[in-house]
Amino acid sequence: MSNNNPKKNVIMIKLLLSLFLLSVISINSSQAQQTITASGGEASGNGGSSSYTVGQTVYSTDEGSNGNSISQGVQQPYEISVVTGIIPAKDINLSFSAYPNPTTNYLTIKVENYETSNLQYVVYDINGKLLQKVKARGIETKIETNKLVPAIYFVKVLDDKKEIKIFKFIKN
Repeated sequence: MSNNNPKKNVIMIKLLLSLFLLSVISINSSQAQQTITASGGEASGNGGSSSYTVGQTVYSTDEGSNGNSISQGVQQPYEISVVTGIIPAKDINLSFSAYPNPTTNYLTIKVENYETSNLQYVVYDINGKLLQKVKARGIETKIETNKLVPAIYFVKVLDDKKEIKIFKFIKN
């Protein structure tokens, strides 16, 4: 700065001071990330308690010495993959169907062109909790659903512990 014009020097100092204060204020008020959550709450049980928010994505996983792990956040990814490299067998002609869907009191599984002696139907809730196992009783087997609460469920068709098909059904 030159000493020739004191008014110019004061204006320049004010300008530099204003720019410095503006940059400090903008750095202090900026936020790196922000989450808008849909809802949340707290859960507790015999093993402890946890607070959660719905809408927060997972950003870390901690593992304990006993092999258990916990992920921070609530929205766990649910991946569905489609295998495209398997050529379907032409000589096998089997048919499975589940009805009525949605159901109220029972779900009927119908099997055609398949040996049913080793078949078993396993019912799971949306979280993967095993609810009931039913042995196939011929071509048509009825699975009672009247004790289930209204929700979405899955039935796995197993042939001697080998998964054949999965049905999704709705209980009203």
